[in-house]
Amino acid sequence: MDPSRLGIGVVGAGKVGPVMAAALAGAGHALVGITAPAEDQAERVAAVLPGATYLDARDLCERSELVLLALPDSELPGFVQGIAKSGGWVSGQIVAHTSITFGLEVLAPATAMGAIPLGLRPLMEFTGTSMDLARMGRAWCVVSASPVASPIAQALAVEMGMEPVMVPDAARRHVASAIALATSFSHTTIGEAAARLRLAGIANPGVVMAALVGSSVDNALREVAGNDVERGER
Repeated sequence: MDPSRLGIGVVGAGKVGPVMAAALAGAGHALVGITAPAEDQAERVAAVLPGATYLDARDLCERSELVLLALPDSELPGFVQGIAKSGGWVSGQIVAHTSITFGLEVLAPATAMGAIPLGLRPLMEFTGTSMDLARMGRAWCVVSASPVASPIAQALAVEMGMEPVMVPDAARRHVASAIALATSFSHTTIGEAAARLRLAGIANPGVVMAALVGSSVDNALREVAGNDVERGER
């Protein structure tokens, strides 16, 4: 299977799906369509995917060689099961999800119908705008797949500009925990620091703290990288 010429259908028009669709289209894949965004998301999605076709989820699943499921965790299992019950999965097609919470088992109903399951989980926080495309070039992507499909999963991550990293399903919960810790800590700490600067009469704390926060994070990451080198890790 040549992953450079796939018809891609994206289910989920939140912050993640449209950006990954744009990255894959930029790598030469053909965008079959994406599910229609909510009214308050339409302008943003149109900016990231100008001229994209909006299709029903069932139609996307039937017409696409690669179905990318960029759905909230609470919706993913029910959606996969629902399409399976309606006979919408196609034997031989690739079905990938973006949730770090779930492993390949959540795609079992599609796999039972002959689909090839993948996990493609970018290690970055999305804004849902075109700036994410540049950020993907500096991001890693946690991928999971069967040994046979692993080259496909890794190639798709690379084509989107990311570095693939394989994590066994048994260890995936540690990645999920790390993501939650890093993102929640950043938002909570910076928000609290901004509030204190406002108390000091500083009206634009985000601008004032930009260099401080950026340099602090860079230094922390360099320390981690240095420790990795000492341990002989990549």
